[in-house]
Amino acid sequence: MFDLINNKDSNVKNDVLSGITVALALVPEAVAFAFVAGVEPMIGLYAAFMMGLITSAIGGRPGMISGATGAMAVVTVALVAEHGVQYLFAAVVLAGVLQILCGVFRLGKFIRLVPYPVMLGFVNGLAIVIFLAQLGQFKVQNAVGEWQWMEGTMLYMMLGLVGLTMAIIYLLPKLTKAVPASLVAIIVVTVLVHTMGLEARTVIDFVRDLLPADQKATATLAGELPTFSIPMVPMTWETVMIVLPTSIILCLVGLIESLLTLTLIDEMTDTRGRGNRECVGQGVANSVNGFFGGMGGCAMIGQSMININSGGRGRLSGITAALVLLGFILFAAPLIEMIPLAALVGVMFVVVIATFEWASFRIVRGVNREDAFVLFLVTGVTVIADLAIAVIVGVIVSALVFAWKHARHIGAKTHIDNDGWKVYELDGPLFFGSISHFKDLFDVANDPQDVVIDFNKSRVWDSSGVDALDTLADKYEQQGKKLHIRHISSDCRALLKKANKFVEINVVEDPRYKVASDQLG
Repeated sequence: MFDLINNKDSNVKNDVLSGITVALALVPEAVAFAFVAGVEPMIGLYAAFMMGLITSAIGGRPGMISGATGAMAVVTVALVAEHGVQYLFAAVVLAGVLQILCGVFRLGKFIRLVPYPVMLGFVNGLAIVIFLAQLGQFKVQNAVGEWQWMEGTMLYMMLGLVGLTMAIIYLLPKLTKAVPASLVAIIVVTVLVHTMGLEARTVIDFVRDLLPADQKATATLAGELPTFSIPMVPMTWETVMIVLPTSIILCLVGLIESLLTLTLIDEMTDTRGRGNRECVGQGVANSVNGFFGGMGGCAMIGQSMININSGGRGRLSGITAALVLLGFILFAAPLIEMIPLAALVGVMFVVVIATFEWASFRIVRGVNREDAFVLFLVTGVTVIADLAIAVIVGVIVSALVFAWKHARHIGAKTHIDNDGWKVYELDGPLFFGSISHFKDLFDVANDPQDVVIDFNKSRVWDSSGVDALDTLADKYEQQGKKLHIRHISSDCRALLKKANKFVEINVVEDPRYKVASDQLG
């Protein structure tokens, strides 16, 4: 069904070691996002395990890491608060089914239509979001439970350990690439902290800070295998209506983030993932999550970058990360609990630097103002609001900019043919944005009895263009003249209804432009 290693650049050692590194970085993220959603930490850890395992095994992008994410967690907050965690599980199951349907109907291909400035804005925005999320690790709770920034020795220790982690990640590859630098950095910093007795916050300290006071003393990341259970909600139409809005948003947010991350990894590795298969993989993973007590999730750009930068290329890397995470939960929770947060923050800071498209500053100077505006718009909305909203806004603005720029790109050359007919050789697209300029091209009152519009270098793109032709045909008919249309495509011909009584169609095979093809999906 699948190959554990299916990339010429991947191998078992790289995939296993990078998978271990990713597993270490998954823990605090999964716990944090569980608290964002208002559920127990183990629900986030189960989600990270199941999402990572299933999408790595059957998804469409080897090397991409999925797990519990902030974008998905934020969507579920209101549902959990109002109806409880069982409704969350039901919503995740339904979201998974919707994602599977998106893959079955081959909708994943349309991610290829996201403009390049939107992609840049998405990447830069997520890099900033990851960076801002790490700043939360520089806060501690005071005696009364209020959060405040670190000060004095604690702050200097945190900064020093973060700097040491980043230095190891930067310098080690210059000496050897036999092992992932991120994994070495985490191990070295952990050993240093505990052998020297340094005062540094660890993963378990982070978990305790998020728990109520009566649970802090017993806090642990140890758990057991997730068990199958049908969500305990009434099997009624009312339940469907309660969870459906959340499920639709989860489906869209999950697929947008996953498919954009897939595209980014495609570019980094010079390979091509399969968008429709990834939709199915994400859907199956989310459905299984709902039945096994997980909060669902999608692709994680930060952990995916850790995996790719550590040498992980095949499916084995993601499977290893998931199984190692499960191993920590079942057998080695104390080991993961003792990792200093500074080591993980240092790894994520390196991810931020590697993820941010620094070349976009140079690109901005070289591209037009509209693309630069879209880039900064998507970046800003990603940081302020939400990834899915940012991408949708970016695509809409890009489409409007495109329409505005091409609205004036329609013109016509005219001549009189041997029969005395006036021929308008149209050049440019006829669509809603160019209708005004199209109408100004014709001199209905002074044209001869027969007028030809030649679409050899043009195309009717929408019903607004067809309506413009209908209106023009009516004007010529009112003058007792006849309008002829030549070289129009068969699909445009099918749209002509009102005008067909007055318009002569001279069909010449028209080129077909397949912008979004199933092969790309």
